[in-house]
Amino acid sequence: MASANTSWSEENLSCTICLDVFNSPVSTPCGHNFCRTCINHFWDEKLEYKCPLCNELFLTRPDLRVNILLSEMVDRFGMPVRVNEQPCVEPGEVPCDVCTGTQLKAVKSCLVCLISYCQTHLEPHQRVTVLKKHPLVEPIDRLEDRMCEKHDRILELFCKKEQVCVCLLCTVTDHKSHSVVPLKEEYEVKTAQLGKIEAEVPQRIQERKLKIKEVKDTVELSKKDADKEMAEARQALTALIGCVEKCLNDFNQMVKERRKSTEKQAEDLIKGLEQEVVDLTKRMSTVKQLLHTEDHLHFLKAFRSLKNPPPDRFWLTLAVRPPSYKGALGKSLDQLEETLNMEMKKLRSGDEPKRVQKHKVHVATESRTAHPRFVMSDWS
Repeated sequence: MASANTSWSEENLSCTICLDVFNSPVSTPCGHNFCRTCINHFWDEKLEYKCPLCNELFLTRPDLRVNILLSEMVDRFGMPVRVNEQPCVEPGEVPCDVCTGTQLKAVKSCLVCLISYCQTHLEPHQRVTVLKKHPLVEPIDRLEDRMCEKHDRILELFCKKEQVCVCLLCTVTDHKSHSVVPLKEEYEVKTAQLGKIEAEVPQRIQERKLKIKEVKDTVELSKKDADKEMAEARQALTALIGCVEKCLNDFNQMVKERRKSTEKQAEDLIKGLEQEVVDLTKRMSTVKQLLHTEDHLHFLKAFRSLKNPPPDRFWLTLAVRPPSYKGALGKSLDQLEETLNMEMKKLRSGDEPKRVQKHKVHVATESRTAHPRFVMSDWS
């Protein structure tokens, strides 16, 4: 009989909040008993007043009275209930909402009670039939966020139209005509969507990496093409500069030769004219002497020996004609400059050919005037 009494006291004389022997036990309107300090502390930390065991909600804070019968039984059969040592809560961990002294680490959170329990205070949920039906999850901080702010009920449904979590009362008020499903069902749908996204992301990442490589390869190819074009342009322009320098030397040489030819022609003409001036001067002196001679015999003999005047060479019609260049070289250079400027204008405007056109330049001579001119042709 004593053994039975002891067994009864261990199971029924302990507070379900602190799990210790009742200390000033009080009863709630729903008939459950708790230590006065435990239940007051429990309600002080909540925004609503409900029974920790059956979860019955009270509109106002109940007026607690001591359970005299239970107090007498505690005095007679009360035995301290030993609580297994458990780790204290660390920073970043969820504390037990029931512990009144040193808070222990919560091991589970109840989605019905909206309370987190340590291993000791979780015991009623593992023993009491009604509490066993409560869904337990891994410890969650701020369980009050799971309550509907408008109706003060747990958020257990999901509105598909507005994509928000709602309580049962929301389905008959603000979301009356909306399609709602249990949170678990929507969780499974969203999880499947995330799984699909998770499977697609690596492929999309790979596609973008390939695109990055493609762009980098294009830039590298563009750099090589640019270097090649610059080298070819440098080679073409160097050849053009060399050709222009050669043309200038040839042109100067030709001008010098034609100048010398003109000077030689003028020199020969001047010598001829000067010689005839000397001859005519001598003839004129002889004629003057004869005009002053009164000896008829001597005059006639001297006149007979007087040479005939030199033939008329039409000196007045003779002239030294200098060669006319008429800026032929300048015109050719102007054409070349215009061609180069047009090509550069096309490049700057973006209307560029597939590759820089290469030309070779050589100097030709006009058949009629012997003037030099530039001739541009494509390199094969």
